[in-house]
Amino acid sequence: MRITRPIGLSVLFMLTLGAFQIAAQQSASLARNAARDKYMVSATDVAGIREVIPDKYQKRYDEWKSEFLSTDIGKAQWEMYAHHPRLVLTITIISSNSEGAGSGKYKWNENGELVAATISLGSRLDQGFPTSVYYPVMNALEPFESAKLISGNTLAAAKLAHEFGHIMKISSTRQDLYSLQVQLVPIYNKIFLSNGHNVADPRLVEIAQKIGGNPVEIWEDREYWGEANAMLFLRDRVEKEKFHCRLFAKIKRAVEEYAKNYEERFAEIAKEQGAIYTCGWR
Repeated sequence: MRITRPIGLSVLFMLTLGAFQIAAQQSASLARNAARDKYMVSATDVAGIREVIPDKYQKRYDEWKSEFLSTDIGKAQWEMYAHHPRLVLTITIISSNSEGAGSGKYKWNENGELVAATISLGSRLDQGFPTSVYYPVMNALEPFESAKLISGNTLAAAKLAHEFGHIMKISSTRQDLYSLQVQLVPIYNKIFLSNGHNVADPRLVEIAQKIGGNPVEIWEDREYWGEANAMLFLRDRVEKEKFHCRLFAKIKRAVEEYAKNYEERFAEIAKEQGAIYTCGWR
């Protein structure tokens, strides 16, 4: 998840083209990671969570982590990875993309099981709100933070939850499919940018069939899984707050406007707490 300011796009073509550019950047990064890591991990690595935090960031990181662990879902997910039988999850803080976060450095063992991944948190994770176009959950927090109903730590914890969502999604993705996506997405993007942005090009249709969708669809699906997990965290975090329905209503409007195809994913989370808690989600 890379922080971007609201772009106010009203033309669908420009929105799609922008998404292709973002997907292209992500695929290039994934390809570099794949080439470096070779999808293998040492047998001596011990599974669990490794927190590699520079001393100057330790205090703020502890606050973000405590906020995440203040919820049942946060504690459950943390414990799952802290005691995972094979996955080494590294969490670190970086100065680049200071208000955002990312996940990567995925490695698999010879059985095709994910055994290593890294979550990189920006050094100012508690600041900056991504656009509602692809991040309807985290963006919805902005007015509530401005009104001091939540703190920056809640925003940071939601971003951490988003990245946990990515790890869970990748854990359920076949290694061969992920590898094929890393290989073919750059080829798809190159053709797309040279053929007049024609997604009906037979070459692009064939690639999309092989990798489970076009690059934007693959990227959106991953991001919205991240956002769904951020919503799970917020569902627990604001359950007893008077503003929880206002927050969910803002998320709902953004999902309906920008992520209609993924609406059920978010609606199911809202419905899990029963009819009263749904706050208008049906």
